Amino acid sequence: MQMSDTRQIAAPPSEVYAALLDPEVLKACVPGATEVTGSVEDGYEATVVQKVGPVKATFKGEVTITDLVPDQSMKIDGAGKGGAAGFAKGGADVRLVAKDGGTELSYDVEAKVGGKLAQLGSRIIDGFAKKMADQFFNNLQETLEGPAEEAGGEGTEEAPEKKGWFGRSKD
Repeated sequence: MQMSDTRQIAAPPSEVYAALLDPEVLKACVPGATEVTGSVEDGYEATVVQKVGPVKATFKGEVTITDLVPDQSMKIDGAGKGGAAGFAKGGADVRLVAKDGGTELSYDVEAKVGGKLAQLGSRIIDGFAKKMADQFFNNLQETLEGPAEEAGGEGTEEAPEKKGWFGRSKD
C-alpha cells in the first residue's frame, strides 16, 4: 500500500525537522503510542496499541531514521509485531521546504501487513493506514502550531442541553 500527501505547517523547517526527531513529540503524535524511547543514532523503540477493524493489538517495534538532510528531508522506517494479530512494517520519505513563511511537508508512505491483519482485506488496511498517517501529521501540526482555533470567537457558548433517546431532556 502506498500513499502520498502534502501539508502546510506554520513553523520553520528547522522546528519541524527537530520535532520529527524528538521521542516525546513522536509519542504525542503517533496515534495509540504508549511509549517511544531511543535516539536518532540508536533508533527508537515504540509500543503502540491499535484496533484495526475487529482486531485489537499491542505492537512493539523499532523505528529507524536515516538519510538525514538537516531541515530538508529524512527517511523513516518502522516494523512492529502484534503477536497473533500479525505484523506491520513501513517507511516514509519526508521532505521539508520553506514556503509561505512556514514549512511545506510532503511525504510518500509505503506500508505492509501480515498475519490476521492481512486477512481483513486491502480496503480496510488501506483506509486504516491513511487514517494513521493523517492523524500523525495532524498531531504534528497541532503540536507545532497549537490547537486550531474555533471559528466563532470567545467560546462563551454553553454546551447544548443533552437529550435522551426519545428526545426528552435528561434530568
